[in-house]
Amino acid sequence: MLENTEEIELIGLLNKIKEMKTDGSRIVQICATKIGSSYELLYTFGIDYDIKHVKVKTEPGEHVPSITDIFPAAYLYENEIHDLFGIAIDGINHDYKGKLYRTPVEAPFG
Repeated sequence: MLENTEEIELIGLLNKIKEMKTDGSRIVQICATKIGSSYELLYTFGIDYDIKHVKVKTEPGEHVPSITDIFPAAYLYENEIHDLFGIAIDGINHDYKGKLYRTPVEAPFG
């Protein structure tokens, strides 16, 4: 596991993200990985050179809440995760509805 990684339940995601914002963190990246039939979402935050990760596991068909109301720049990461992995993310500001990437196969990593 990465250093400074906290694994949380999906239900606690928005509260944790709000806590990171309140602490003065900035969003660095969000990435998705398929592990078996499940997915891991890794949210990375930074304050100066201090990096922290928040990991959430999700199952196919589960809906993940968008964090764009807290960190507006997350819309690009969330659209990418939706397009490439097929993960449903609810409430994305600037939702491209699966059209951010032009791929020959829908959700090629899903």
